[in-house]
Amino acid sequence: MKAVPPILTACFIIFLIPFILAPPSVSADPVSMEPFGEWQFKWATQHDTGSTSEERNDPRGWIHASADNPVPENPANYTSAWIKIELPPYRSSAWKQPGLFIDKLYGHKVNIYAGERSIYESERHYSYDVFKIALPLEQQDMGKALYIKIVTYSDRIGLHQNIGIGEYQDELIRFYKTDLFDLILGGSLVFFGAMMLLCSPFLNKSQLARWISLSLVIFTTGTMIVTYSPFPYTFFGSYGKLCLTTFDLSLFVFLPSLALFIEKALDGAKVTVIVYMRKFIVAYSAFCIALLLLNEITGFKYINIYYFFTLTVLGIVMLVQFLLLISVSSLHAVRGNKDAIILSTGFALFAATGIGELIWFYAHAKNYELYLWKWGVLCFVIAFIVILSRRFARDHEQIVNHTKELELYNSRLQRHEKMEILSELAASVAHEVRNPLQVTRGFLQLLRETSEDKPKKYLGFALDELDRASGIITDFLTFAKPQLDDVSVLRLSDEFEHIQGILAPMANIQGGEIRVQIPDDVYISGNSSKLKQAFVNIVKNSIEALENGGTIEIWAYPGNGEIVIHVKDTGGGMDENELSRLGEPYFSSKTKGTGLGLMVTFRIIEVMQGKIEFKSKKGAGTEAIIRFPSAAAPE
Repeated sequence: MKAVPPILTACFIIFLIPFILAPPSVSADPVSMEPFGEWQFKWATQHDTGSTSEERNDPRGWIHASADNPVPENPANYTSAWIKIELPPYRSSAWKQPGLFIDKLYGHKVNIYAGERSIYESERHYSYDVFKIALPLEQQDMGKALYIKIVTYSDRIGLHQNIGIGEYQDELIRFYKTDLFDLILGGSLVFFGAMMLLCSPFLNKSQLARWISLSLVIFTTGTMIVTYSPFPYTFFGSYGKLCLTTFDLSLFVFLPSLALFIEKALDGAKVTVIVYMRKFIVAYSAFCIALLLLNEITGFKYINIYYFFTLTVLGIVMLVQFLLLISVSSLHAVRGNKDAIILSTGFALFAATGIGELIWFYAHAKNYELYLWKWGVLCFVIAFIVILSRRFARDHEQIVNHTKELELYNSRLQRHEKMEILSELAASVAHEVRNPLQVTRGFLQLLRETSEDKPKKYLGFALDELDRASGIITDFLTFAKPQLDDVSVLRLSDEFEHIQGILAPMANIQGGEIRVQIPDDVYISGNSSKLKQAFVNIVKNSIEALENGGTIEIWAYPGNGEIVIHVKDTGGGMDENELSRLGEPYFSSKTKGTGLGLMVTFRIIEVMQGKIEFKSKKGAGTEAIIRFPSAAAPE
């Protein structure tokens, strides 16, 4: 069973944190909160909140309003308005401490009056215009008219959802529970994104772009969730401007980070439209940041221009970006890209909420607060984390494979270096040693012909050892200079018929049998004597590996422009260590073997542009597989 990647575990824990830490729901009271679905509304001509009682008590201009039709037509482009709500009489059976709960009120200056008494006053000097108000009421306030004076600097004003009255202490936690949940969820993502950014210096460069872009997506998503919630503006109003600026900056960083991660996740560098989209998003986000700095410096003198580019235009840009990313990821998913399938699934949830809410937002003249988007983004972030985890797993697998290939290459390089050194040594020494040996052999042969029986025996031993030394030197010369002076087209069936004739008696002595199955129409190019020398060494080793009889099978066939020859025995076999050292000088599994014969065989096959590999298992025999370029039959 495979272990779960740590990054997925962290993602799962982060996803559960809000559910673990969210405050418990308050049990419902016998009498639930009483909603107000209707109220009175009128436009105000005065802009300051210090309006006289005559203005709010004037019966002229009041219009019926409700959640379905919250704001009547504004013919004079007024920026302030009055709202009048008739409070029900106090009922001791329903409330100990009644409270007024307004879930959504648009404006920048808000004054609330219970009769003639001012009970609430708030003013914001920044652009965030959503008020969420929980207001305790006195018993003497009940049964009176409640007046709300609103002044706005944006194009939104008034109530746009039902308001209600309920038990203040019991309903307070329930009223702010959603906002607390947003803080916990957003704070968890901010913490996780920050930890990822802190870990980024320890990554290699190939993963750095994906890791940092994903970290920024997670970090900015959490920041936007926190700063979009009314909670910090309600309880930390003095930091409202900072929260709003932080939200805008997070959005301007989120979009290019999102584009960059998708480009890296889907190898978007191969898709020109992805690259162009990412460059445009980066440029437009930089432009929006410059507008934000300009407004900060000028005291938001150009706030209307800022709103146009960062609200209206940016919304359209986001819609286009989402649609484009959906199209590209869906195309990759159809082509079988698993990362694209995961990305498309997460992005479908994100896009469904993002596009749907953006369309709904503009369809309702921006009098709608986006709240589903954070769940879509969370699903998308989880998909991102899964994709990045898969990338890390694949990179780790590639590193392991490359390490194995490097070890194999290093082993081949060491062997090649050994062969080169041995070749140079053999070429320089063999000729010098061979001549004295031949002279010595000649004199010993003369002495044996003139000696008595016992000295003849010793001289015979000396001649045999000289012949053995001469054979070793011959092998050295063959290895050092395996020239193919007489190259011709060889029919393998004829060559192996000769080899079988030479080695069959030796196999019979060992209790074995040689079986050859080679078609007559198989040809290679090479030197006949060298080819026989190479395969005599291979087959001879197979014969010597037979312990209590057995068979040696030799067969060949053409394929992919090559002739493949198999030599397989039923001998004792070799372990992995012995198999890896085949062809090294002075390595042999035989007691008196020098290893030079197989070394020469490797060299001959290499010179004939062939390849050789061995397969063996202890106790299950050995198989040699040799490949030569195929040759056309001679005319």
